[in-house]
Amino acid sequence: MTLKHEWHNQTFWLSGQRLMYWEEQKTIIASDLHLGKSGHFRKSGIAIPQQVMQQDLIRLFDQIQFFKPSRLLIVGDLFHSHSNKEMDWFARWRNDLSWLHILLVRGNHDMLHDDWYAANHIELTTEWQEAGIHFIHEPVADVTYEQPLISGHVHPGIRVEGIARQSLRLPCFYFGRQHCILPAFGLFTGTHPIKPKKHEVVFAIGEQTVIPIR
Repeated sequence: MTLKHEWHNQTFWLSGQRLMYWEEQKTIIASDLHLGKSGHFRKSGIAIPQQVMQQDLIRLFDQIQFFKPSRLLIVGDLFHSHSNKEMDWFARWRNDLSWLHILLVRGNHDMLHDDWYAANHIELTTEWQEAGIHFIHEPVADVTYEQPLISGHVHPGIRVEGIARQSLRLPCFYFGRQHCILPAFGLFTGTHPIKPKKHEVVFAIGEQTVIPIR
């Protein structure tokens, strides 16, 4: 399911697969994929199925097929840590989509050597500005940004109350007046609770459905 949201005169289609499509720029925007995280845990002796990363790449491929973008913009943490065997899977996935421009706003977990990104045709930057919007993985504290921000890093989650005092924390898109925080795309990630204020808009993601939270 996708849901249309207008923000700073731009049109974004929010997807239940934890990413959004920027209509004017024909760009899929995602953050915090943390590819290779399962392999990193297996190196430490923790049994995490190899299918975790494969599932994320299949989900991303399906969204590319659906939206047909000209570019994929990753707002940090495409990978989780140093190189492991799962990077070879990504390289094969990337080769099948060699026509797609991938731009990575480097995050704190993106530790691979610059040559590896170049070999896999991934453009690297620390920040990005386009159409009056500033993209950065983690905003710097005490820095005033002149343009509205889109960032990741936080893995935002919102607690949704049900009947009989039941509650569930769901990943979410957060839109403030000047700041959008993207959900973590990777399924093998946690969430950090946020408490939106009255003027802020949150869209929870549950069962691949985008749910406006008022």
